[in-house]
Amino acid sequence: MSDSSSARERIKQVIIESLHLEGTTPEMIEDEAPLFGEDGLGLDSVDALELVVALEKEYGVKIEDEDIGEEAFTSVARMAAFMEQRQAQGSAESASTG
Repeated sequence: MSDSSSARERIKQVIIESLHLEGTTPEMIEDEAPLFGEDGLGLDSVDALELVVALEKEYGVKIEDEDIGEEAFTSVARMAAFMEQRQAQGSAESASTG
């Protein structure tokens, strides 16, 4: 499993666990499917807030309000790429201050 696919699987697990999507498995969530609206998982703004809290805890990063509304939260694939980028930024910042 590549880093990218393992990141996607990790995101799917966070979504399922934090939003209590009982009966949903990671295989049921498509990487490119929309997370919000009727076409995908059907998440709403409350789900978004819960997901942000769970992702911040899981990845040890801070997600700003403006990040939530951007394309980063449109699908599992984009969310995984966003979280990897955010972690890399955090690592670079701590390396430069350390």
